[in-house]
Amino acid sequence: MTAPEPGQHALGLGSSRDGFIRVPQGHRPEVAAPLALLLHGAGGSAQDWQGAFPIFDELGLIMLAVDSRVASWDVLYGGFGPDVRFIDSALARTFERCSVDASRVAIAGFSDGASYALSLGLTNGDLFTHVLGFSPGFVSTDGRRGRPPVFLSHGSSDEVLPVSFTRDLAAILEGQGHQVVYEEFDGGHVLPYAVGRQGFRWLVEPASASHVLTDAIAPIPEP
Repeated sequence: MTAPEPGQHALGLGSSRDGFIRVPQGHRPEVAAPLALLLHGAGGSAQDWQGAFPIFDELGLIMLAVDSRVASWDVLYGGFGPDVRFIDSALARTFERCSVDASRVAIAGFSDGASYALSLGLTNGDLFTHVLGFSPGFVSTDGRRGRPPVFLSHGSSDEVLPVSFTRDLAAILEGQGHQVVYEEFDGGHVLPYAVGRQGFRWLVEPASASHVLTDAIAPIPEP
């Protein structure tokens, strides 16, 4: 199958709920690139990640953004199932079409998507080399494989999902042997553009996450 040109390409795996692969501008198909699988918050869709396109172009990241089968992710409705199967198919299609750097395959999400990213990423640490959770609310794992490094962020005045969860989770994961970067910012239940950029820079440039953020807060849909 021919490698996709730079830009956004529908997965074509679902009728009303699907997702897309986005190849960064300037990408050369013969060069393996990092990949980030992105999971939206409750009631959202893959399109919610369009505001992060400039970050992915800057860093040369392939984006795989998928829709949950219903309003949010399956583990909230009784356990892993249809969403995992869809994600498996989406990853298979991406690996088939794109040259992916196997040493930098991340799973990331916001809100319920962050909880799901942590749940899947920590369960499948032999596949996902990095895990990013932006304002998560829980973790549900089905066993653990590996100890992938984890990037966590949360707003100090979040009234939807308490910041105390992520503070505690960062300490627990460190105690379990994970390398953890935790960024707490002044704000509510949002993903600031600066925090998103810092997280994805951490994926491709690990040393970039060693300082406290001072960038102005702007929601990820408005780069």
